Amino acid sequence: MARQRLTSARRRKVGAGGRIIRLAWQAFALLVLATILYSAWLWVDMRSWQPAEDVYREQGAAIRSGASATRFETLRALGAQFVYLELAPSGAAPDPGFASRLERARAAGLKVGLVFPFDLCARADPQSARFTRMVPRDGDLLPPAISLRIRRNPCTPPLSDAAVESELMTLINQIEMHAGRPVILKIGPAFERKYRIAGRIERDLWLLRDRAEPDYAGRPWLLWSANGGLMTEASRDPVEWVVVQE
Repeated sequence: MARQRLTSARRRKVGAGGRIIRLAWQAFALLVLATILYSAWLWVDMRSWQPAEDVYREQGAAIRSGASATRFETLRALGAQFVYLELAPSGAAPDPGFASRLERARAAGLKVGLVFPFDLCARADPQSARFTRMVPRDGDLLPPAISLRIRRNPCTPPLSDAAVESELMTLINQIEMHAGRPVILKIGPAFERKYRIAGRIERDLWLLRDRAEPDYAGRPWLLWSANGGLMTEASRDPVEWVVVQE
């Protein structure tokens, strides 16, 4: 009899353990499902999300080099007051549509600025030469921006952090001399983590983070790319939506 009671107790214990494991797996499955559903909702929502205009009264867009035909009048109707046009980097083929985009953006009544991508693996002189050839001296243009992102392919041979900062500072000086005004540093989070440029070079900042205000630079920003993949009637390609910190 005692042996039977011991066996029954063991079975109840095993059964209880099995139920706990099943409940744990069910809870885990529900958590995974909730995560997937939230991610799907967020992806759909971000395709059309723009920051509130009563919080950020000045908003605009950044258009990538090589993007399909952009309807700048539509961008303005969506609330854009300015647009930054990205230039092709110094090692790429010249963008034949740049002059047309610049003219059409101005005709739509938008303030226009230019973004130049900094090449980590190239000297400053050929990069600034590309900028000065493509960008006219024009006091009506917004301050130029230099985009600082980590390359997918590392430099060969690799450059020291000091060399990168030196070439960047040279490029900044040359572009500012041509534009007649200080540049804005558009710094990606990976670039800032590696080189800590925001704390070393005193220029206005343009930071990137979808939906949540960025804080990775350690000091206030002027421009924020709040949605890097906004889908609009203005273009078949995603638009980078940008707001200004007042």
